[in-house]
Amino acid sequence: MLSNTCKYAIRAAIFLALNSGDKRKIGIKLISKELDLPSPFLSKILQTLAKNKVFSSSKGPNGGFGLAKNANDISLFEIVEIIDGNDLFNLCLISTRTCMEKNQQCALHEKYSKIRSEIFNMFKSYSIGELAMEIKEGAKPYYL
Repeated sequence: MLSNTCKYAIRAAIFLALNSGDKRKIGIKLISKELDLPSPFLSKILQTLAKNKVFSSSKGPNGGFGLAKNANDISLFEIVEIIDGNDLFNLCLISTRTCMEKNQQCALHEKYSKIRSEIFNMFKSYSIGELAMEIKEGAKPYYL
């Protein structure tokens, strides 16, 4: 459902929430190594999130990336919307268009609309901070 790019962005956000302090920036090489992702590709993802004011970035020897705001204020939806757009929450499951109009609903519309609503609500209400806290407390495994 989510692109790999979006999954990498979420993983990077969780990593930064777990490892960067208020002013501390983490270099792309360390993030890349820890998440086992190629640096150039990850760098583009992180720059996109910095451009959209989810991450902050700085250049130089002490440069790197950090969160631009409190991790509890970054919803999963915000990252998904920036990276993948909101097609996941709007497009038909089996068509390339929306099927919200009553006279143009696909065969799965009734069943999937309930699931889509639950997914939307979860992504909207669940934050990077909550995910990071669950990992810190050991409630969720740490394998980013």
